Amino acid sequence: MIKVGISGSSGYVAGELLRCLVNHPEVEIDFLYSHSNHGKSVSEIHTDLLAHSNLKFTQEVNLGIDVLFLCLGHGNSKQFLEQYPFSSATKVIDLSNDFRLKEDAQFNGNEFVYGLVESQKEAIQSASHVANPGCFATAIQLALLPLADAQLLTSDIHVHAITGSTGAGQALSSTSHFSWRNNNISIYKPFSHQHLGEIGETLASLQNDFHHSINFLPIRGDFTRGIFASAYMETDKSENELKEIFQNYYADSAFTFVSEKPIDLKQVVNTNHCFLHIQKIDGKVLITSVIDNLLKGAAGQAIQNMNLMFHLPETTGLAFKSSQF
Repeated sequence: MIKVGISGSSGYVAGELLRCLVNHPEVEIDFLYSHSNHGKSVSEIHTDLLAHSNLKFTQEVNLGIDVLFLCLGHGNSKQFLEQYPFSSATKVIDLSNDFRLKEDAQFNGNEFVYGLVESQKEAIQSASHVANPGCFATAIQLALLPLADAQLLTSDIHVHAITGSTGAGQALSSTSHFSWRNNNISIYKPFSHQHLGEIGETLASLQNDFHHSINFLPIRGDFTRGIFASAYMETDKSENELKEIFQNYYADSAFTFVSEKPIDLKQVVNTNHCFLHIQKIDGKVLITSVIDNLLKGAAGQAIQNMNLMFHLPETTGLAFKSSQF
């Protein structure tokens, strides 16, 4: 069994990670580190885990675990790893943005591999440290990877993506308050979202001459989970040619699929899937991409990375059905 430790165990992403791991056939949860909830039962915070109320939060850390998941706020993962010198055999999967960019990937003699499975599978399989991609970054990159791989990103890219309220985390804020968020949408961080850096690096790694702008408008949605992203740009390829490029690129993907029909968000909520749809309209290609921000955009992708790092089938523990109704 793979002995797992989680640091930062009380947030939305950590809760989703726990829901997956308690049913993972190859995992044993060793510790759930939480500074603020030390001694409490997990079900006091993640109330749907009442059946697993034997699990408790702790401030004790086992430095010899097999894999550590870091679900801490951005900027805190480095501090935690400096405070606790884990065994050199311990694999680390960080779900913050501390190590995603190339300039941040080297840490204490270790290199964090960027954990976007659909472009980094071989590197992840041999990695000891992985930086899990951001949720917006995942949805957008999966919409663009085949085009970058085919050297077809030859104009500016325009992206509109709307996310559920869980993307803002569990901490209260004026824009996550029910009375404000319900029946409401708004733009935030237009053209300057923090995920643009990792998206640009991935695209440039596939298409060396990529230098175009990614014009990204992130939207706060009035629902709890999921990301619906649409990207468009100019192209001289036909719709059939574009579909073939995407289908070939994702032919062996365990979780990313190209749909012939238009897609909607409910198809992927509560799953680790990404669904894509491609259209050619008036000289432009429109790619629609949908994921669950807490699963494929965070916890599910982290477990997918863990499975690859331990040479398990990447779908292990991730066979979920969407909740369409």
